[in-house]
Amino acid sequence: MSAALSWRLLVIAGALVVLGYVAAYFATVVIPVAIALLLSALMGPAVTALVRWRVPRWAATTVVLVGGLALVIGVLTSVVTAFIEGLPDLQKQVTQSLETIRDWLINGPLHLKQEDITGYINQAIEALKANTSVITSGALSTAATVGEILTGFLLVLFTLIFFLHDGQGIWRGILRAVPSRIRDRVDVAGSRGFDSLSSYVKATVLVAVVDAVGIGIGLIAVGVPLAIPLAALVFLGAFIPIVGGLLAGTVAVLVALVANGLVSALIVLVIVVAVMQLESHVLQPLLLGKAVQLHPLAVVVAIVGGLALAGLVGALLSVPVLAVISAAIRSLSSPREVPVEVEPDPAEGAKRA
Repeated sequence: MSAALSWRLLVIAGALVVLGYVAAYFATVVIPVAIALLLSALMGPAVTALVRWRVPRWAATTVVLVGGLALVIGVLTSVVTAFIEGLPDLQKQVTQSLETIRDWLINGPLHLKQEDITGYINQAIEALKANTSVITSGALSTAATVGEILTGFLLVLFTLIFFLHDGQGIWRGILRAVPSRIRDRVDVAGSRGFDSLSSYVKATVLVAVVDAVGIGIGLIAVGVPLAIPLAALVFLGAFIPIVGGLLAGTVAVLVALVANGLVSALIVLVIVVAVMQLESHVLQPLLLGKAVQLHPLAVVVAIVGGLALAGLVGALLSVPVLAVISAAIRSLSSPREVPVEVEPDPAEGAKRA
């Protein structure tokens, strides 16, 4: 019995590893489609609500897409504007901090000489000049990355349009490739998996907003420069469960240390720890715990595995993928269920009439 279970687990693990490497190989296609699926899980309910209000599906899709793009562009514009406005203050405070550090190196316990400090700075400059070719090649690869990001964004937008407008039709097309004897159960499993994904995305957005608002208010109260861009970084980091918000909060602490000194950094550290505790002990169990029935160890292992396979994007997508797979497996292993009837589109009914 144990031997049979062991080889089955090995086969499943091998299949998952192969699928992971195949997905990583075709990452330029898989990642945009996965992001579009996440966005459709977030925007789909709005499209469905508009359709129930007798709005044609194409019009509902257009309204939701345009509204979502306008919201993202508005947020990015405000973040960039706040960054540009706060950069001069940050430069002044960093200069003052560097002067304080220089005075401490000279007058403190190290008793360094001005010539020694100047020599260290000159060595750093020479090292920077010696690695000019590496920096140049990095800039060229960054330019290529910008092109890839633009192509991926267009693919995400194109795929998202079809997911929102004809998601049910795409799913029915996929089900035609499934044997008829198990088609109903696969239909139910797919629906349950997408429902789990939708719940996960909504709960994650709410957790990210709470983290960003809490830490952002603390940064503004302490007087840390670039508070709004740092809060935006916390919001984005919260989409990687457990570790993302903590890393973004660490960046905020470092900025506070460089710009305002040790006392401000300690205050910001207390704020970040308090917000992370709120997330871990209140928001995660109440929101994500109900949306995604996953053990914290499974979440951490999924994040590390996704990071190893596809970098930051893999860490971002690993938990929702695991949530969908877990919900689908639970559905397939439960007693036989009847597929959930999808409410017909009023626009389609009007066309038939």
